Formats: sequence, structure tokens, C-alpha cells
Amino acid sequence: MSEKRIFKGGDVLEAGVQKLVYEGDGLVKVDGYPIFIEGACPEDRLKIRITKANKNFANAVIEEIIEPSLHRVKPFCPLHNVCGGCGWQHIDYDFQLEQKRNIVAETVKKITGEDIEIKPVLSSPETRSFRSKVQYPVSQTKVSKRLLAGYYKKGSHELVNIKYCPIQPKIIDKITEFIRTNAQELGITGYNEKLHKGELRHIVYRMSKSENECIVIFVVNDTKLNDKFKKLAKKVMEEFAHVKGCLINYNTLKGNLIMTGDTRKIQGENYIIEKMDGKTFKISANSFFQVNIGSAKNIFNTVKDIVSANYPDSRILDAYSGVSSFGIWLSDIAREVVSVEEAPSATKDASDNVELNNVKNLTALNGDAKKIFAQLCENGERFDVTVLDPPRKGCEKESLDFALKLSDKAIIYVSCNPSTLARDLKYLHENGFKTKYIQPVDMFCHSYHIESVAWLERI
Repeated sequence: MSEKRIFKGGDVLEAGVQKLVYEGDGLVKVDGYPIFIEGACPEDRLKIRITKANKNFANAVIEEIIEPSLHRVKPFCPLHNVCGGCGWQHIDYDFQLEQKRNIVAETVKKITGEDIEIKPVLSSPETRSFRSKVQYPVSQTKVSKRLLAGYYKKGSHELVNIKYCPIQPKIIDKITEFIRTNAQELGITGYNEKLHKGELRHIVYRMSKSENECIVIFVVNDTKLNDKFKKLAKKVMEEFAHVKGCLINYNTLKGNLIMTGDTRKIQGENYIIEKMDGKTFKISANSFFQVNIGSAKNIFNTVKDIVSANYPDSRILDAYSGVSSFGIWLSDIAREVVSVEEAPSATKDASDNVELNNVKNLTALNGDAKKIFAQLCENGERFDVTVLDPPRKGCEKESLDFALKLSDKAIIYVSCNPSTLARDLKYLHENGFKTKYIQPVDMFCHSYHIESVAWLERI
């Protein structure tokens, strides 16, 4: 019996790529030993060089594409190879969707041990110019003091200065260039995260697709409004009719947090309005809303179709509700909706959205989800359907326990992370629910990220 080959950094070998994995790399297995290759496409034949190896797996880079996959295409963005914004542009779009479906299926099977129906991924109506929220880190060159704003290189904190990004509206490129130039002229300094010095940390945009306007948020390493930012806001508002308001967010914390909860208005409005299928949503700077409006509509309608076909005239709990987007979308087919949200700004938006849409059967509650769930349980409240839309880390066990107690018929779980989705489905399966199917939705085109809607029913 031949010995297993042991790899080390610097080793070069030829390999055929089998599939893509969550986090985006291509996978090769040599005698069962996994090697993850950045920038690979399934069915590529490659010459690769190991960059890091341990006893369980190795990482590698491509030295040469010996035979490209039929699914390999030319990236449409010239910065694709250096920018860490979206890493799958070298793969044709339909094949990206197949890979995402496989990732969801394999992750769910591995963690739950069950064969659950995974439907084909709902494609994004637009695969370019779709991003409605953009967060650019800002830094500054040492010698020329030129301000840089863009995305980090993959796996690093080295900033790529973005002049043109094809997955976001063109107007954002123009506004960013204007801010870079004028901020520098006003003597505004870019942030140095190592030294924790410099004023401007991030430029954040919230864009309305329906209204074609945005708000601009300057995230600053400060605790009060500097006159330079008042001048910059005035210049931006005068130059661009698309900009509805300029805001400032105070963030003096060390670390990766982009925005704190302390956002103030400098000039104009502090929110955008997004309209979809006759529904109107007010979205503030700190409120959560999906970044791809066309795909958001696909998610909302997936949930609505499940509820209307199976639980008409139901009482619905909309948990982790943000600006009550699901609650409002479902309000015209529900008997009553109760939405629960922790962030005060989102709950304020939710209350305004209830009024804007003239919804009479929705109550928006603000507070820690677990505490409100506990109160609902104590009061003997029951719901036909609970919609869970937690952050990437998924639901805490305590929150799932409350959802189990509160839900009579169904739980619809909207997830942006297949691993935490599978973990939470396993727990729900062990406690009286069964997943009917999972519907993946492509929210972040040309990246490994994938949204999923899981429909569970009480057994």
C-alpha cells in the first residue's frame, strides 16, 4: 500500500478542480487530502503551488491554467483579481447559481444528516449595478496624502482605490471621486487603522433604486461635528441632485465595526424611500435592508407565496424584522402581524412604514428579541407562522426555543449563511418541526454569498 503524499509550502502539482466551496475557493482532493485554490473554476485543469499546508488541508494559488473549464469566462471588472469585493466573475453566471445550490445542499446534508429538497437558485434580476448599500473604507497615502476609498484586497487590509465598480450604480463612482478630491482640499485626513488616527474612516451610501437617490454617511474617528464635514456635505449636496442627505456617524472604536448607532444629520434627509410593487419602505442610515432590491423582492414573494398558499388569514410573528419589510409585505394576506426588532432606528422606520403603507394589522415592537419573545410566551400568545430573519450568526438557542413555543403551524427561516441555517434547522428538527424545502436566492451576484428561505412545518 502506497503512503499518502505529504504536502508542504512551495510544492507544485497538476490538478483538476472538482467544485467550489463556501468562502469561494475551488476544491481539489489528492488521496482524500483537500487543497483549496483561490480563483479556480470547477472543471479547470491547473498547475498549482501550495502556499500553506497542515495535516488537514492546504491552500494553493494558480501557477498556470493548463486547460480552462468551459464555465470560465473573462471577468467584466478590470480590478477583479485584486479587489476582494466579488470573487466569482471568472465563472459564468448560471454555473455560479449551480455551485451555490450545491453549497447549500452539501452544507445542510452534512450538518443535519437529512436529504432536504433544495430548489434551483432564484437568479438576480440584475447582475450588475444592483448594490443599493455601499461601504467604502478610507485611507491616505503617506507621501502625496491622496485619499483612497474602495475595497480591501482579498484576505488583507490593503485598500484598492476604486474608481469604477460595475456592481453598483454609476452615480456612486462619481460621488466618491468628488468626495476624495474635495475632502483632501478641505484638509480632511484618511483613517490609519494601525495608528487609530485620521478623521474619515468610511464613506457609506444607501441608494434607492425606485427613486434614484441616496444618502451619504461620513463615518468619522471623532465625537463631534467638525466644520470641514459641514463644508464637504454642502459641496456634495450642491453638486449632486441624487444626494438626498448627508450624515455623520461617530465611531472612535478600534476594530472592524463600520458604523456605531450614533448617526446625526448634517444636511438634507436622514433616510431613503424605496418602493416595490406598491409597497413603500423608509430606510434610515442604521436600519437593515437587503442590498439587492430585485432579489429582495424574490425573497419577499417566496415567503408570501408559502403563506398565502398554505396559511391564509394567519397570525404572523415577524422576528428580527428590521424596518418590518416582511411584515408589511405579508400584511395584506395576514389576519395580524407582530414584528420584533432590536435596533431603535429600524423600529422607528417600521412604525413610519406602517403609516406610509396604511397598514392596520401590524404592531411593531422594539427591544431585545429574547425578552419580547419571553413576554409573548408569558402572555400566552400564539402565531400560525413565525418568520425568522436573523443576522449571519443565526439564531441563539434561546430564541429558537421561543419560536418553537410561539409557532403553531410553521416557521419560515430566511438565512444569509448556509452553515448557521443548517445548524438551526437541525435543532428545529429535533424539536418537532420538519423542513419542507429550501429555496436559495442569489442576493450577492459574483460572490460565494447565498440567501436561503427554508420552510418548516410542525410535525
